[in-house]
Amino acid sequence: MDKLTTMKTFLAVVQEGSFSKAADKLDISPQLVSKYISALEDNLHTRLLHRTTRKVSVTEAGNQYYQRCQQVLVDIEDMENSLNNLSENVSGVLSISAPMSFGTKHLAGLLVDFQKQYPNLKLDLRLTDQYVDIVEQGIDIALRIGVLKNSTLIAKKIAPIHLAVFASPDYLKHHGTPQTLLDLQSHNYLRYSLSEPTKCLFGVNELKSELKLESNFVANNGDLLLNTAIAGSGIAMQPTFIAGEALAQGKVVRILQDYEPDPMGLYMVYANRQFLPSKVRAFVDFASDFYGDTPYWDLGE
Repeated sequence: MDKLTTMKTFLAVVQEGSFSKAADKLDISPQLVSKYISALEDNLHTRLLHRTTRKVSVTEAGNQYYQRCQQVLVDIEDMENSLNNLSENVSGVLSISAPMSFGTKHLAGLLVDFQKQYPNLKLDLRLTDQYVDIVEQGIDIALRIGVLKNSTLIAKKIAPIHLAVFASPDYLKHHGTPQTLLDLQSHNYLRYSLSEPTKCLFGVNELKSELKLESNFVANNGDLLLNTAIAGSGIAMQPTFIAGEALAQGKVVRILQDYEPDPMGLYMVYANRQFLPSKVRAFVDFASDFYGDTPYWDLGE
């Protein structure tokens, strides 16, 4: 039997002076009130109330228990109010992990607007292109890009991520513009070392032989590969959130668009939907529609 319920019932009986009035106050039957009191006394092995046909009085032990019960229930109410206030007034420190290039290019606006709405919340942003175990490292939310694997974590998509193949106008003028995937094999490919997005190109799986691309430049940063492509060193494949501005300005030219893979996603990943801390819930709700179905970095092309 629920101990808090029996404690509240006991307090009501003492305060009202009868089982029937306590029942009316609690909106339960007098029989149930009697059952709760009997169970409480049996559990404590102590008589708490003197019962007569005309009134109910408190024993010495009952009076001590009454005083302690009052304090316990007040403490519980204070704790619940404190937690409710914490939920309503978002505060504390929110730790966020995000990819390096996306974070430096596109997170500032989101985070500044978010803090304007929640000025009592501090942000701890950690930028890395390495996989982060958010549970082990105690991180509240991670932003991740790609096709996510099955996980016990909760993932919410907040934007599409498009990949583009591109090169500078000068490079294409001197080396020609590839028209098919196999044409890529005669060009210098600027390779991203942390993954190989060309494996996702439409039609790669249908090739009779493996797509083998020559690379004289490998880096673990997409911005550097974009700048290397702008300088005319070769062909690169990077997300449009990195290359979008350069494409819009004509610094690089988008090629092989018929072979581009389906969009990936930008996801917010967090540990548990149940009993979600108010600071995490606030960020999830705020960020969900910030970028939209067509992010601003894809509007300039």
